[in-house]
Amino acid sequence: MGNDSVIQFKQPAEFISDSLTELLKNGAQQLIAEAVKKELATLLEKHQDKRLEDGKAAVIRNGYLPERDVQTGVGSVKVRIPKVRDRSGSGIKFNSELIPPYLKRSKNMEEFLPWLYLRGISTGDFNESLSVLFGEQTKGLSASTISRLKQAWEAEHKEWSERDLSLKRYVYIWADGIHFNVRSDESKQCMLVIIGVLDNGKKELVAMDDGYRESEQSWYEMLVDLRQRGLDNAPELAVGDGALGWWKALSKAYPQTRQQRCWVHKTANVLNKLPKSVQPKVKDCLHDIWMAETRGDAYRAFDNAVQRFADKYPKAMNCLSKDKDKLLAFYDYPAIHWQHIRSTNVIESTFATVRHRTKKSKNCGSRKTNLAMAFKLSKCAEKRWRKIRGFKFLAEVVRGVKFIDGVKQADQDNREVA
Repeated sequence: MGNDSVIQFKQPAEFISDSLTELLKNGAQQLIAEAVKKELATLLEKHQDKRLEDGKAAVIRNGYLPERDVQTGVGSVKVRIPKVRDRSGSGIKFNSELIPPYLKRSKNMEEFLPWLYLRGISTGDFNESLSVLFGEQTKGLSASTISRLKQAWEAEHKEWSERDLSLKRYVYIWADGIHFNVRSDESKQCMLVIIGVLDNGKKELVAMDDGYRESEQSWYEMLVDLRQRGLDNAPELAVGDGALGWWKALSKAYPQTRQQRCWVHKTANVLNKLPKSVQPKVKDCLHDIWMAETRGDAYRAFDNAVQRFADKYPKAMNCLSKDKDKLLAFYDYPAIHWQHIRSTNVIESTFATVRHRTKKSKNCGSRKTNLAMAFKLSKCAEKRWRKIRGFKFLAEVVRGVKFIDGVKQADQDNREVA
């Protein structure tokens, strides 16, 4: 067929917009309207017994508030919130829990904005970035709006950092220094992060602040602050990498807390001291150590690895050997907890989406702003954290029940008798 027979087709402008997105927006608008209507019906039913002297209902519908836009993941959605009139003078009002007063953006937008900032997007470029993702109708996100949001998040972090901890009891804690490549003029600053697990198995962000590298003084100031706010009960076990500053500070603030070195960090440190050709063999040997069923098996695998490679690669084996006992502390805790307490993955996975992926800018962000953004992202991630496996054993760990090779001592004695 010749070129002159090809019919050129140009899509009309009205069809260029994403019809699926429009469908989702319309559906979201209808669902919100129905949900708010049910909320209103519940309120009216709750107060249906309130009557005036003439027997008429005291609480009745009274039109709508002005229509407003709410920014969501599918774009700007228009919402209308109904009003009620309380003729009894009791001050009854209708406030939707789904669309509270002054809400302008959904929770996924709240999480996305600090992520954009940490990625290096300037405040003035937010509208352009968001319009690509959420549509050209994105409104209410001017530079001044973003600045107000950042101030609110800074205030939120400050309030959270001063909260009372006297009722908290963290059984295990994980600590790490996170080095973001964020827009900051303090290149030696890092985020000091502590995550803990309560005796009910729930994981929480315990502390988050900036520090000079990972110095002992920075960690110690954070731990002392935790104690001053009521966290007097020492964690049973702390998990961290080989940073000496953290362990020295922990020994001062909570000397009774046992120490577990992170196997992920230790493996990386050992392999970095080896030629690439040898790394797979050594990695297999390290795997045999921390996956051993008993402490005795782990010691034998440990000695085997050192004997095989110490002569040729003494620096790597010295790096491994110096923390031998602290690498194997997990054997004194329930076996079902081992996968949680052998490493600091709970911290690494939380910050993986932004760590080492951000861009520096000529206009450096302030220390407080960078910290507030990272805090906001962490709190968003916290909502998705699952309880640790076998959390029912945490109470026994707190009571001091002894575990041998991950098995409760009473159960171990019974097995030996059998």
